[in-house]
Order: sequence, then C-alpha cells, then structure tokens
Amino acid sequence: MTRPRLTFWFEFASTYSHLAVQRAEALAQARGVDLVWRPILLGPIFAAQGWTTSPFNQLPVKGANMWRDMERQAQKLGLPPIVRPDPFPQNSLLAARVATALAPEGRPGFAREIFLAEFAHGQAIADPAVVGRALAAAGQPVESVLDLAARPEAKAALRAATDEAQALGVFGAPTFATADGEIFWGNDRLEDALDWALAHG
Repeated sequence: MTRPRLTFWFEFASTYSHLAVQRAEALAQARGVDLVWRPILLGPIFAAQGWTTSPFNQLPVKGANMWRDMERQAQKLGLPPIVRPDPFPQNSLLAARVATALAPEGRPGFAREIFLAEFAHGQAIADPAVVGRALAAAGQPVESVLDLAARPEAKAALRAATDEAQALGVFGAPTFATADGEIFWGNDRLEDALDWALAHG
C-alpha cells in the first residue's frame, strides 16, 4: 500500500521553518507519512505581493512578538535557545541552491544543520564556510555538493520550485501541501497537515 505523501515547502531565512524542520521528519515517520522536502525562496513570492522584506520587519510589533514566540517554542521543543541572526532575514540563496542540489534523502539533515547554524548560533548562512560545515555535519561531501549547487541546473531547479510553490498558493513558509491540494501554513499546522494526509491519501 502506498504511503501518504506531504510536500514540505520551506525557506532557509524563515524563523518558523526552523522549528518545523527540526521536528518534521520524526513526526512524519511516526505517523507513516512520506515528506517531500522542497526548498524555495520567499523573496520572489513576497515581491509579487509588493513586499521588499519580511512582514516581521515591516510591522515591528509583530516582529517582536514573533521573536518572543520563537524563544518560547524553542524551549518547548527542547531546541537550543534562539539567537537572532544579523541581518534578518538572512540571504538564503546559497543554502537553498545547495539543498536543491542534494539528493532528496540528504535534504533533511542538511536543513537541520543550516537552521541550527542560523538560529541557534547566529551564523551567516550566505557564508560558504558555514554551509560547508553544515554539509559536513550532515555527512555530505562538501566540495562536490557546492560544485553542483553552483551549476545552472541547480539554479534553474530552485527557480522552478519557487514558481511551482507560488502557483500552488504558497505565500509563506513553512507550508505543507497534501496530495489532494490542501495547503497548511505554519509550524503549528504540521500536525493538522499530517492528519489530513493520512485521512485523504
């Protein structure tokens, strides 16, 4: 019998993607759902809505609440304390291209390491050295993956993924899409998305 599938759209500069990435794989495995990890860039999606930066920067009171919520959620999930990267949002292009270049089974481990570097250690994820350390920590060959990420094929695949997400109605990250077209936005909707995938195939 075919296992239910759930597409996991995430952005490496996204705070709540960090929380979702750290817990999604274990939850999905426990529920018997296959996750399809799809890195995207929110920049083009935000630009289409007329935004030039994160909504959390555009409305400071919302941003302040988000950072406090991140601190509470990290503690609740047993994650390292949140360190705010500077600047925020980070330039996620390199990390997204690297994740795109990786084989699907390599994406979860790399994503977890990048998000920890960014939001637990405040490191700049546009730095190739930071990305290289994340690849190594995830057990991936650093030089060959960085070479693949720099090729036109990886760049085109990331652009295509972002376009696909936008066409599906993705407007933020993390977003979870079920096989029957349901869209669930936010780390706090992960469980609902898994339940729907199980119930509807």
